[in-house]
Amino acid sequence: MDTPPLPAELTRDVLRHLGVTAAKPDLSLLDALFTAYTRTIPWETAFRIARRSQTTITGDCPRWPDVFWRDALERGGGGTCFESNYAFYSLLLALGYTGYLTINNMEDSIGCHTAIVLTINEERWLADVGIPLYCPLPLNHQAVTRRSSPFQQYTIRPDGENRFQVERSPHPKPNIFTLIDVPVSDAAYRAATTTDYGADGLFLDKIIVSKIIAGKPWYFNNQRLPFHLESFQDGERTDHPLNGDIPGHIAQHFSLAADVLRIAWDAVEVE
Repeated sequence: MDTPPLPAELTRDVLRHLGVTAAKPDLSLLDALFTAYTRTIPWETAFRIARRSQTTITGDCPRWPDVFWRDALERGGGGTCFESNYAFYSLLLALGYTGYLTINNMEDSIGCHTAIVLTINEERWLADVGIPLYCPLPLNHQAVTRRSSPFQQYTIRPDGENRFQVERSPHPKPNIFTLIDVPVSDAAYRAATTTDYGADGLFLDKIIVSKIIAGKPWYFNNQRLPFHLESFQDGERTDHPLNGDIPGHIAQHFSLAADVLRIAWDAVEVE
């Protein structure tokens, strides 16, 4: 089965939430969607952790696009790469884009990261809100390509058959991931998403939240002690100490549902 597009009514709700008007599925609209997404939908693990902690059967854990987007619309939720890229891809399909899902590597971690590849006016573009990238990136098997966002500059290097190295600067770890430019079936992608909620699933043991707020990237990781928020400006990091009700502060700062944050906080046994 092909990946189903997001239903029309939910698509309208999502676009309204993002503040984007439906238009021709071109690069201009895709840029607008990226800009809106990274300022509205957080990269975060709390909803994922809460879901896992409250769900007995692993196969019932994945937050498929209807659940993902309702969490975003109603409770400020986001997700990690498997769920966020799948939900974003379903939105893109509803808007008329064509492309496919991929499962990729990060250094020695095999199959740990997902991304979307689109074809727009016979050009191929990497669309990845699961890092997130801050803009779509051009793909060319014969040449190095580059593109800049307000926050980072990206370089995409061909690296053999159906492979690209995706890099960013400024950043202490310039290499983001190895794109394996091979379409993944919907069934295989959904199976991998389910597996990522299993015993070896990623990001089930730490609360991380990242989002663009007031023109700056902000970040929280409960394993970076003492507790603090991090903001970034021109490649420089500023730490903002936190005290008192940490889950409450994080929920308020990132506009996340406080009850979900507290369930996740308890699930990872943060003291």
